[in-house]
Amino acid sequence: MPSNSPAPRVSRRVVLRSGAIVAGVAALGKAAPASAAPAAFAHGVASGDPLPDRVILWTRVTPAPEATPGSGSGPDTEVRWEIATDEGFRAVTASGSVTATAAADHTVKVDATGLDPATTYFYRFTAVESGAASATGRTRTAPDDGASLARLRLGVVSCANWEDGFFSAYRHLAARTDLDAIVHLGDYLYEYASGEYAPDSGPVRRHAPLRETVTLTDYRIRHGEYKTDPDLQALHARLPWIVTWDDHEFANDAWSGGAENHDPVTEGPWGARVAAARRAYLEWMPVRVAGAEPRLYRRLRFGDLAELSMLDLRSYRSAQVRLGPGLREIDDPARSITGAEQMAWLTAGITSSATRWQLVGNSVMISPLLIPPLDTRTTAAVTELLGIPAAGVPVNPDQWDGYSADRRRLLEAIASAGRRNVVFLTGDIHTSWACDVPVDAAAYPAGGSVATELVVASVTSQNIDDLLGAAPRTSSPGIEAAVRNLNRHVRYVELDSHGFGVLDVTPDAVQMDWMYVLDRADPATAARHGASMRVTAGSARVEPTAPLDAVVR
Repeated sequence: MPSNSPAPRVSRRVVLRSGAIVAGVAALGKAAPASAAPAAFAHGVASGDPLPDRVILWTRVTPAPEATPGSGSGPDTEVRWEIATDEGFRAVTASGSVTATAAADHTVKVDATGLDPATTYFYRFTAVESGAASATGRTRTAPDDGASLARLRLGVVSCANWEDGFFSAYRHLAARTDLDAIVHLGDYLYEYASGEYAPDSGPVRRHAPLRETVTLTDYRIRHGEYKTDPDLQALHARLPWIVTWDDHEFANDAWSGGAENHDPVTEGPWGARVAAARRAYLEWMPVRVAGAEPRLYRRLRFGDLAELSMLDLRSYRSAQVRLGPGLREIDDPARSITGAEQMAWLTAGITSSATRWQLVGNSVMISPLLIPPLDTRTTAAVTELLGIPAAGVPVNPDQWDGYSADRRRLLEAIASAGRRNVVFLTGDIHTSWACDVPVDAAAYPAGGSVATELVVASVTSQNIDDLLGAAPRTSSPGIEAAVRNLNRHVRYVELDSHGFGVLDVTPDAVQMDWMYVLDRADPATAARHGASMRVTAGSARVEPTAPLDAVVR
C-alpha cells in the first residue's frame, strides 16, 4: 500500500475574494504562512477514514473577515471539491460542490465515493465566488476487503498540547514516503485555559481562546487554532487520518456524566458541554459518522491483513473510582469503560475477524499497571479486609485498570476464541510502553498473555521528567525499573521522551518503532530512534528487534 507519490503542494490558483480576507484571517492569531495555506483556506485540508471506494475530504473556508472560527458570522459560500489520480487534476475522478455555512463554522466535509481501491488520489477545494483555491491534498484508499496485502504501515500519535511545544512529530511523519495513514489515538487538542497545563517556564505558545473551552464557540476557536499549525497541516495534507477522541477533546478524565475539571455550577450542565465539544469535533475532523446519534467507534479493514477497531472510551463509561476509600468498587461487574453495546461490537468484531491481525485503537492503557499485581486465589481475604481491588491497587483508575470486569470479559473472549494476533494501540499516558497483556498479571509469565499493547509517547504533552522538573533520563530510569520489576508483563517503558510511533504490519509480524524528538520547544528539532518492539504472529508477546528502514523525502 505505500506509495512514493509526490508530496502535496500549494495550488498557485489563489485568487482572494478581497484584500480584507487577508486581514480577517490574520485576526485568527497564529495562522500558517500563506505559502502553507491560502488565506481563504487558512486551516488547510485533510482526509480520513479511507475505505476501498471512498474517503472523507475536509477543509474550512474563510469567506469574509468576520468569519473566524466560532464567530457564527459570515455568508454562505459555495465550495467546489475535486479528487483526481494526478496532481495536475487532468484525470478528475469525482467532483461536486457544497455550501459552507456559519451553522457548521464554515467547515466542509465530503464523503468522496466511486473511487478505486488501493489508489493514491489528490484533492482540492475552490471557493466558487472568489476563485480562491486550497492547497492540494494527497490521500489513499484502502485495498479491497479480500485483497492479499503484504504490508501496512501507519504513523501513530496522541496527546498534542499546543502550549507544551511545537508539533515537530507531525513534521517528521509528513516527511516519510512509506506510510499509508495516520492513527491518532486521542487528545488531539486540550481544553485547558492558557497557562493552566504548561511547562514551568511558561507556555511555549499561547492558547486561543485564553480561557478553558466550555462552549461551542470555545471549542471551535480551539480547533481552529490547532488547524493553523503548519506541521499539523502538512501531515493532514499528506495522508488520511483515522482518529478517535480521548478526554481532553471534552475535559480532563471525562466520563458519561461529567469530568474531573467540570463544575456544573460555574460551567453549566455537562450534557451541554459534551454536545458542544462533540459538535465542534465532528465539524473540524475528517471522520465518518452517520445517523441520528452518530457513534465514533467504528472499524476499518485493510485487505486480508488487518482490521482496525477504533474505540470511544469516554462517551459510555462509568465514573472513575478515585484512589482512597471505596477503591474496591473497581471490581463491580456493573461498571463499564465501553458501555454494553460497544463491548458487544468490539468482542464480536475481534472474535469473528477474517483478517490476519486485529488492531484496536485504544485511547487508554489496557495492560494491568498495579502495585503490585495480586493472585486473587491466595490474597482474596486480605484484599477484602483492606478494601482494595482483588487484583491489586491500580496506578491510574482512569485506565482499564479501573474497569477490571470489562477488561476480563474482553480478554477472556479473545482467549476463548483462540485469537493470538490482537494488538492494542494506545495513547493517553504521554509515555512509551510495550506490554504483553495477561488475563491475570500476577500469574505472568507462567499464565501467558492473550494480546499485546503498544503505547506511543505524547507529541508534546508533559511526561515524567517534565512533571518532576528533572533532566531527561536522570530520575525516570529508576522508576521504569521499579515498574518492570512489579509488572513483569511490561516489556518496555520509557517515561521521558516525546514523539511518535511507526507501526509496520505484515503477515508475519507487527512492529512498532518509537521515534523521539530532541526538543519539543524547538520547531526545527530533529528526531531519533528510541526503540523497536516486534510481535510475531501467533505469539501474543512483544520482543526487542531491529529498527525499520525509514523512507523519508
